[in-house]
Amino acid sequence: MSLHATTILFRRRLHMSRLGQILLMIGLWLAGEALVRATHLPLPGGVLGLGLLLVLLFTRRLSVHSARRGAQFFLGELLLFFVPAVLAVLDHPELFGWLGLKVAAVILLGTMMVMAVTALVVEFCCRLSMREGNAGHVRHRMA
Repeated sequence: MSLHATTILFRRRLHMSRLGQILLMIGLWLAGEALVRATHLPLPGGVLGLGLLLVLLFTRRLSVHSARRGAQFFLGELLLFFVPAVLAVLDHPELFGWLGLKVAAVILLGTMMVMAVTALVVEFCCRLSMREGNAGHVRHRMA
């Protein structure tokens, strides 16, 4: 069997296998961890692993369909990833008083500010692109 035929067979099996997709993502996470440890980058290995996945998707070495079912599994079980954070909060009862309210207010206010600024920037960019598009349309008609 040729290398091309083997690659096609591997991609088809990966496309159909949720377990294979999960193992692929775990492998990319481990590769990211190895790169972080080898190069001493100040990044989490998971972030670098997701970067590797993004590179594979952009270069079309991996199709979206070959990662969709595995990603859906991880998103479906996302609550399990937050259990350690909740247990860490339970170790700090002071977060359930005024300090916790202050922290929650800062998080809420910060989130609202980020959302507002993002909306304003998107609106500005849309208006700018519409204005440039209309100006180009008028120039084209005049020529």
